[in-house]
Amino acid sequence: MPHPDRLTAIVEELRRAGPAGRTAASLAARLDVSVRTIRRDLLVLQGAGVPVGGISGPGGGYVLAQHAMLPPVALTQGQATAAAVALAAASTGPLTRDGAAALEKLLDTMPPAEQKQVAEVASRGWAAPPAVIRSALAATVEEALRGGQILVIDYQDAAGSRTVGRRVEPHLLAFTGGQWYLLAWCLERRGPRWFRWDRISRAVNTGQQMADRDPFALFTAPPPGPRRIRRAPAQGEPARPT
Repeated sequence: MPHPDRLTAIVEELRRAGPAGRTAASLAARLDVSVRTIRRDLLVLQGAGVPVGGISGPGGGYVLAQHAMLPPVALTQGQATAAAVALAAASTGPLTRDGAAALEKLLDTMPPAEQKQVAEVASRGWAAPPAVIRSALAATVEEALRGGQILVIDYQDAAGSRTVGRRVEPHLLAFTGGQWYLLAWCLERRGPRWFRWDRISRAVNTGQQMADRDPFALFTAPPPGPRRIRRAPAQGEPARPT
């Protein structure tokens, strides 16, 4: 089995094993390689950021952090190219760091000819991203969104007025008119607000849990153009209103 395919197979074996994990010997037997090869591959995976941990106690073994990896998804060449081009274009704003990592993994799975096609398609579009990608800001906001935690932000509005230390409850991300927005409940103004991403200069996660609010009831009058990002209905499933 080629090395990249074996790495994928190891991750899939650990994912299927769940909390019980797998020993290096069992992985070696399943993949028909030596235990030494398996241990070397596990070090490669850990170095690449895959959350593989060791199991202490009799027998030992290795385990993959639960919910860390999704099962393999089969994409056509066109689907993979479309996803790669979209990720390459979305090089600024929230989710930048994870998007770049996903793009790198996607390109690694493509043959050279398909990688060239992605580069050619991407080169036929123009984008003007900000000079500095504030990945630290994005990481802080994403963490607060996932954890339902209050943020303190510094923000400059359209008129140029700057507010420091504004406490907000982050609920959603929206993209419209070529701009990303953070949709949040402002604790100072006691109401929902659309904060344009490139006007947020600083964000601090307080770690404090925010109130339980329905964001889709709060943000009922968005600026023209935005749509919720959601999956398409399956065949035979009625379309849901946006």
